[in-house]
Amino acid sequence: MIESKTEVKEGVDFFELVNERRSVRIFDPSIAIPEEVMVECLEAAILSPNSSNLQLYNFIRVPSSSSFKDKLADLCMGQKAAKTAQELVVVVARRDLWKSRAKANYDYIKASYAGKPDKKLNQALGYYGNLIPKLYRKFPGWSQIKQLIAWWIGNRRPMVREVSETDVRISVHKSASLASMTFMLALKSCGFDTCPMEGFDSKRVKKLLDLPKEAEICMVIGCGKGTTEGIYGKRFRVPSDQLYKTV
Repeated sequence: MIESKTEVKEGVDFFELVNERRSVRIFDPSIAIPEEVMVECLEAAILSPNSSNLQLYNFIRVPSSSSFKDKLADLCMGQKAAKTAQELVVVVARRDLWKSRAKANYDYIKASYAGKPDKKLNQALGYYGNLIPKLYRKFPGWSQIKQLIAWWIGNRRPMVREVSETDVRISVHKSASLASMTFMLALKSCGFDTCPMEGFDSKRVKKLLDLPKEAEICMVIGCGKGTTEGIYGKRFRVPSDQLYKTV
């Protein structure tokens, strides 16, 4: 168990925490988020589940003291959630890092089980050394070839069908989104609020932050101490029976 170094709101259980979390669009400019809180919440985020443990994302902090903060807020279409935030966190999907992240997993597994070769070890090494490269590598026509292979195998036995370039891209954004949700709940547990935003000029944000061409902005999260007027009305959700069922 990881011992928390920051103060969590007393008497709030997980379900109360989820219920209290709202997308807050106006933050109190006089209340800063302590450095240790931001660090611990980001550390919590990287413990989130993610596809193949590749962790193909980056979090980029842009605090109020940064020269990038006002520029980034403008690129978020001037939203109040960006302009009034104490910090902005840019969540970046990094599919382009798959080789180094796969190698890190491969090396870790190999070192952890050194001298103990067995079937499961060989399967794990084969997964990162053979299967992941086949799924993530890029060259002309490979996406179509992967889909054809999946279709051919799928005619005979259960097979993962989501192997196209678009499918891989979606998978990377899923992992980044899972980490983002953990980060937002962690901040809420420490008494602070967030607002995930999709309204931004991704091309200009990438240029501002000097991100590589292959990187994609998943979302920008405004962070701070929310104000009452920052919550735009009572929460609305469609009826539960339209969202989940038991079969």
